[in-house]
This record gives sequence, C-alpha cells and structure tokens, in this order.
Amino acid sequence: MKTTKSPVAATVDHERERRARAAIAAALFCAFALYIAWHASHESQTRPVDELPMSTARGDDTSTPNTDADKPDLIKRGAYLTRVGDCAACHTADPGRPFAGGLPISTPFGRIYTPNITPDPDTGIGQWSDTDFVRALHEGIGKGGERLYPAFPYVEFTRMTERDMLSIRAYLNTLAPVHYTPPANELRFPFNQRWLMIVWNLFNFNEGRFVPDPKQSPEFNRGAYLVEGLAHCEECHTPRNFMQGLKTTERFSGATQAGWQAYNITPDRASGIGNWSDDALIAYLSTGIAAGHANAAGPMADVVQHSTQYLTHEDLRSIVAYLRALPPVSGGVTRPRDAWGTPAVDDITALRGTAIATVNGLQLFVANCASCHHWTGAGVGGNAVGAFPSLIHNSVVGAPSADNLAMVILHGVKRQTKDSDVLMPAFADALNNEQVAAISNYVTKQFGNPQATLTADQVAALRAQPQ
Repeated sequence: MKTTKSPVAATVDHERERRARAAIAAALFCAFALYIAWHASHESQTRPVDELPMSTARGDDTSTPNTDADKPDLIKRGAYLTRVGDCAACHTADPGRPFAGGLPISTPFGRIYTPNITPDPDTGIGQWSDTDFVRALHEGIGKGGERLYPAFPYVEFTRMTERDMLSIRAYLNTLAPVHYTPPANELRFPFNQRWLMIVWNLFNFNEGRFVPDPKQSPEFNRGAYLVEGLAHCEECHTPRNFMQGLKTTERFSGATQAGWQAYNITPDRASGIGNWSDDALIAYLSTGIAAGHANAAGPMADVVQHSTQYLTHEDLRSIVAYLRALPPVSGGVTRPRDAWGTPAVDDITALRGTAIATVNGLQLFVANCASCHHWTGAGVGGNAVGAFPSLIHNSVVGAPSADNLAMVILHGVKRQTKDSDVLMPAFADALNNEQVAAISNYVTKQFGNPQATLTADQVAALRAQPQ
C-alpha cells in the first residue's frame, strides 16, 4: 500500500534538500576560491622562461645594455618602440599633458581612465622600479600588486622581450614629469573588484614571451612579434567573447570599437586584405591611403598618425609578411569591399526643376559632399597627395555595414602624416540622424554596397557612442 507523506514531513525533506544543495555549492565555491588563491600565490614561481634569442626575428644585438655608453641607443630604441606600441594614443587625453593619462575608455562594464606614465614620482611611474615596469607589461600586475584591467593590453605585451620593455622605460624616463592624477575608474560592481582579474586571466591570458618559429623566415617572425605583441593589433581586429577577452578562433577577422568597424585583416580575398598588394598595405600603414582600396579614418587614422607612419620599411614589410601567412577568414563575405560602385551619370541633372518635399539623400550629398568627392563620386585630385578620395572602389562604402560611413559623416576625418594633412569636417552638428542616414543610403546605393543601409535610429545609436 502506497503511503503519502504529510505536509510537514514533505516540508522537512524539501528543507533538507535545499540545505544540502547550498552546502555543496558552498563547498565548490570554497574549493574554487582556494584554487584561485593558490594560483595567485604561485604565479611568480611559475613564470615562463624568457624567449629564444630574438636575433631570429631581428638582425641586431639582443644583449641587455649595462653601461652608460649604451644609454643614448637604448633611449632612441625606446622612443621608436613607444611609437610602435602607440602608447601616446591611450595615455594622452590632453595634448598639453602628453603621456599623463586620463583618456576615458568605455567598456560594457563601465569606464576606465588611463594612468599617468610620465616619470612624476607622485602621480606617474617615477617611483616604479624596472622590475615593477616589466611585471606590469608581462603579467598585468601593478606596482602595489594590484591587478590591471585588460584595457591595458598586457595580453599582448606579455610576448615582448624584457630588453624592449626596458628600452621603452628608458625613453619614458626622459619625458617631462607631469603632476596629474587621472579621474578614478567608473566601473559597476562587481567589475570594480580587481581580484576578479585572476578569474578573467584564467580564461583569457597566457603569459609568456614570444618564441620565433624556426620554420619561418626572420621577416615573418619579426612581423609576428610586432603584430601579436607590441603593436597589439588584435585588440581592435579580433572579436570579443562574453568576458571581453579575445576570440582566439576568429583572430584578426574584424571587430567593432566605439561604433567603428575594424575590418578583417586576414588574407581572405573577399573579406580581408588578400586582394591588396604588398605595396598597397605598406602605403596604407605609412600614409593612411591605399589607392583603390581604403583611406584610414576613425581609430585607424590615429594609429597611422601616431604609430605606423614612423615604422621602418623593414618592419612594415615584416608585418605584411606575417599578415599574409594568417589563416584566411571569410565571414560569409563573397565580394571585396573595394569592388563596388560606378560613377553617377545623370543624378544631378535629375534634380533640376524637381520639387523636393522630403529628406533626399542625393540632394544632401550634392549640398554637403560633392564639392570634395565630386557629384560623380570619383573624388578630386586622383592619387595625388592630399587628394579628396573617390567613393568608388572604397572599402568603407562597399562594406557589408554602413556604420563606418555614417561615423565618418558624423565625426569627419583628421589624419596628419609626413606626406599630408587630411581633414574632412564633421557633420554631427549640421545634420540630423535622418539626414545622415539618407546620405549614407544614397552613397552606398550609388557608389558602394546597396545592401548596406541605415535607419535614423541606427545613426542615433552610432552618434551616442563615446569617442
């Protein structure tokens, strides 16, 4: 005969099961916490052995300078490497306070302000030892033992040689000390708890120096060292996982930063840079212009202005050699971004005598854009230095998404190189969201990918992105 538990007995059993589950969960959490504590306490004891000699990737002496006679060369090399790492871009919010930090970086978890890295003893890194400096770049740990947030790309810097780090440190020590304390970070709980970076590192950080591949050429290895390490190209060009770590299965396939699309730079011929010549890639990195392909804007314009234009031709060729050897990632794209568009023929004559009562992309294009890009979209000045670029065979106009086109209209382009100063005015204050969308849609339909369209609401979302 089947018995039925009384309500009281059932309640007691349910309570026992709840307590048992809670006890198991607490035990698992404690075990995990003990593992984290053990991992943190043993990190310094299990640091990986430093890299193989970088002479495989560079044809220079890799011994660590020890004498005062070596100091000028060390500083000169540090200045160059600081350019390669584009340190000024993140650590300079006010041009009047170079390297003093304070630049806000927006993340899904809140806002982070970059630190002061001038040699000021109170607000900068003037009291840091060389060991402190190297540990920060190799392990993501600050002078006081605090965990650094991965907005600082120690995930890539860990691959750098100690010699290169000390060269950068020697150069930073020559800067004028700036007494300035950047604002405090504005991160939501629990993301403001730095110890959580231990957990983040377990899934997203592999500490260790770059080891050249003996099967590859010195040029490839030098490029790998730069791209994967100091130049930290993946920070913009690799998508993120839900923890905001890098998706290692989709390396260099493109990602979005502050509303801007950092495009695919794998050698896929449709989605990436596989149809670019080596000279075109070098020209783009050194001048911001690859005729018939692209013109650098947004964050990439800053990279060209502050970093890649100063790289030696040897380093640029090495970067290209490495990018050529990456596994191609198509992402479903079947037509190159720079293979779209035809010149307008009679669009402008169609406006004559036409009463326009609504927002019209062609009319807005003629009024705001044609004076520089020509009403045919072919640009002005051809391939001359300082020419106004063509919208035909243009990577931004032919991209699957028109986001970068709208961002250029909103924020303009400012790019200074040794060859020219490029300036396109920002139209954020002159045009509303509906007008920006109308211009973008006309441009992509006539000169680029007609499937790349935008609504006024999408432009509003892009406008709201902190820059």
